[in-house]
Amino acid sequence: MSKRYCLALDLKDDPQLIAEYELWHRNVWPEIIASIKDSGIEKMQIYRTGNRLFMIMETTDDFSFERKAAMDAANTKAQEWEELMWKFQQPLPFAKEGEKWVLMDKIFEL
Repeated sequence: MSKRYCLALDLKDDPQLIAEYELWHRNVWPEIIASIKDSGIEKMQIYRTGNRLFMIMETTDDFSFERKAAMDAANTKAQEWEELMWKFQQPLPFAKEGEKWVLMDKIFEL
């Protein structure tokens, strides 16, 4: 059995930056794909509406955001990718200090 997490983040509201962000995500670096999988994320999808991003992650039962953060901190390629992506991203208006992707609460299930 796996776990599912949904997260949100905003892009800077600039059509050129949004197009460039999407271009990067059509050719994600192989080291980033490997680091995602190595952390226990089995499936990941990112959707966009306007400048709002919505990410769905399906993970192994033992996945943790703390472990993923520690792995990324030790991975120079992951740090380089995150720094590059921050050119396009901005925190949600209600995000906590230093928070990037904000975990969403499930409020309904059919």
